[in-house]
Amino acid sequence: MADQELEEGSRLRLDFKKLRKIASGEADVIPAVAQDARTGEVLILGYVNELALQTALREKKATFWSTSRNELWIKGLTSGDFLELLEVRVNCEQNSILYKVRPAGQGACHTKQDGKARSGCYYRRLRADGTLEKV
Repeated sequence: MADQELEEGSRLRLDFKKLRKIASGEADVIPAVAQDARTGEVLILGYVNELALQTALREKKATFWSTSRNELWIKGLTSGDFLELLEVRVNCEQNSILYKVRPAGQGACHTKQDGKARSGCYYRRLRADGTLEKV
């Protein structure tokens, strides 16, 4: 269930234990960043395993492995807000990937603003006083 204050609030609550939680689980995953190929905007950060990457390449849609649900997650399958996969880049240490995508829908983030999905998940800026400001 979504936490309204976590997703919409101005109080900083970073989850510094996220990677430890993933590492203690059974999923062999690496980080995957989805970036709008046209604008350069970073849309979302997720995780992929081999199945997710192979599915993404085959379906030409950004696909992740949900570490909370422990299942394949084709972005947009439920919402219709698919991310068309144009290119996959691999970082220098081969421990993360970058999906260059073309958004096909209202937005990439599951949170909404005025009833419409946000273009990406990075919609708040960290202020010097430690609070969050919507941008």
